[in-house]
Amino acid sequence: MNRADDVRDKIAEWQEMNTSYLKEIKSLVTEMKAWRNFQVICYFTYSLNILHERGHENLSLGSFHVQNLGTKPFKNPYICIKVSPESPFDFSGKYFYKDSKQKMRLTNAWERMNDPLDKQEYWLKPTGKQVLNPDETISFSNFQVKWISESSYAGSIMGFTYGDEVSEGISALNQINVSGTLVEEDEDEDE
Repeated sequence: MNRADDVRDKIAEWQEMNTSYLKEIKSLVTEMKAWRNFQVICYFTYSLNILHERGHENLSLGSFHVQNLGTKPFKNPYICIKVSPESPFDFSGKYFYKDSKQKMRLTNAWERMNDPLDKQEYWLKPTGKQVLNPDETISFSNFQVKWISESSYAGSIMGFTYGDEVSEGISALNQINVSGTLVEEDEDEDE
């Protein structure tokens, strides 16, 4: 065997090795692209009106947003908004129940899917929106959280998004955490 044959064999071996590496790299890139194609986030926007005095009503107005940042549709989205168990919060929003006799259904309406007596979890799905396409956002808008301060308090509102692609759920990027300490007025100061 001469030197030229040795060089050709080495070149053939390197080409085969390079081809193998390129296939592996393409496979990894394809996996990465598939993972990047699905990117859904959810988050709260809200405002607070709080008065730290006994017997006064406090209020938070908020919205929960689900945004598809990926390149694939997100199918059958629904959300869960959880109120912490020990909080004094009273949650309300614009939703209806499947069996309600409401004749007119609003655009961007949400249906509550769980027991109406449950005051800690609100499972909601948008009506008329089974697919959240890339670059689209849906919002459960203008919910209210009210509470009256009788003593010091603390509570949280957490959000999660679910759908065909994420049955285990996606946690919201943020949550609403509120706590307050009531200042006891000294009655002797008035004398």
